[in-house]
Amino acid sequence: MVRGLARVFILVASDVALYLALRWAVSLPDTLLSPALASWLARAVLQGVVPAWEFAVPLVIGLAFADSYARGDARRDGGSVFTGVTLAAGLVLWRDIWMVGIPAFVVRFASTVTVIWATTMLGRLVFDRLVAWYYHGGSRGERVLFVGNPGDPRSVRVQSRLVEREQMLSLGWVSPTPAAGNASVVGGPADIWDVLERTLPETVVICGTVPDEVYEPVVEACAAAGCRVLTESRFVAHGSFEPGLVWHSGFPFVQLTVPSLKAQQLLLKRVIDLFGAGLGIVALSPFFVAIAAAIKLDSPGPVFFTQERVGHGGRVFRFLKFRTMRRGADEEKSSVAHLNHSGDPRLFKIRDDPRVTRLGALLRRWSLDELPQLFNVLMGDMSLVGQRPFFESDLAGYSDHHFSRLGAKPGITGLWQVSGRSLVADFEEVVRLDREYIDRWSLLLDFHIILRTIPAVLGRSGAF
Repeated sequence: MVRGLARVFILVASDVALYLALRWAVSLPDTLLSPALASWLARAVLQGVVPAWEFAVPLVIGLAFADSYARGDARRDGGSVFTGVTLAAGLVLWRDIWMVGIPAFVVRFASTVTVIWATTMLGRLVFDRLVAWYYHGGSRGERVLFVGNPGDPRSVRVQSRLVEREQMLSLGWVSPTPAAGNASVVGGPADIWDVLERTLPETVVICGTVPDEVYEPVVEACAAAGCRVLTESRFVAHGSFEPGLVWHSGFPFVQLTVPSLKAQQLLLKRVIDLFGAGLGIVALSPFFVAIAAAIKLDSPGPVFFTQERVGHGGRVFRFLKFRTMRRGADEEKSSVAHLNHSGDPRLFKIRDDPRVTRLGALLRRWSLDELPQLFNVLMGDMSLVGQRPFFESDLAGYSDHHFSRLGAKPGITGLWQVSGRSLVADFEEVVRLDREYIDRWSLLLDFHIILRTIPAVLGRSGAF
């Protein structure tokens, strides 16, 4: 407990100190340069990049909300830090929308998040280096006893990484099987009380799957000795689920749930979606008008194409696109099904589709037909980033693990789109990419996908 409190205190102190140092560095030009040059530099580069001194408090609150002060790898997770910094910037800078206008606010917000995120991550890196230096030689590291088979390569890899990366001091192995000649083995499960008394560990790590007759006495002894116990989950191999401990009627159960975004993640994502979609619709409104007029002149039929698609949790919604095919193209789908290049009806894509109009081919090539989905985002049916929405009729052909795609709102862009789009013709690979996005979600991942979308669109990768 003392070690944990010290870690949190030092991390908070270093985050605040680094931010204050950044503020001081930003103010240096006012004292070192001529007034005219300092004023130009402030307007051109520094103005709004780092908010007021009071930003330190929201910064700590945001990082705490993003679990960036938790144990383990949390402090090194760039996505968690990015989420915390973005929350803090939103709390402090939201009023600037009305004071400086949307374009200036976007530049100010993005600059603030980028600069402070980079500074905070640099501070975390320095923190890790200082911890490694302080514990150099292993004499002051967290004392750890390992339980498992020291001959198992995975168990040995777990031990070596904890010792190397976490600066833990290995006290040896309690081996459930005989390990004659292995100097690292300090005893067996029957000797656990004696081993705990001799080695005085702070933490006991159970590696791999050990039998119940070993697991239970070891955990009981560790509880009596006041040791922290870490045990590898036997459920990590079930990639379709994520485990969590729940209690029912006084009994503990491991709950295996389909990966999905949590409430606070959905709320944060929704705020960004509203802002991004609103800004996009305002900024691109001249293009909407021009494309709509061009579609009416190019071929008879409506400007927009609407279709029922399946979204978050199986909810059906009306999907919007600019019309790129001739009128009645949906009724012709069965007659061109043999041209589907993937061979899978769940990934219906045709090169040089004969139903596509001349203007429609151009819109598809540059992904301009997707722009109306900004209205889907604004209405809450879609997100800026996520998996692609699919047809309700596809559900009949789904296997159980395919339904994990329902764990988040569909998006205008996503991992599939930036990984090749129509060139990815294996449905299982599409599902894997969708699940990977849900499992790994963070604001940083969304930002990374949006950045990768730009060259994907410009390079017209997989667009047809």
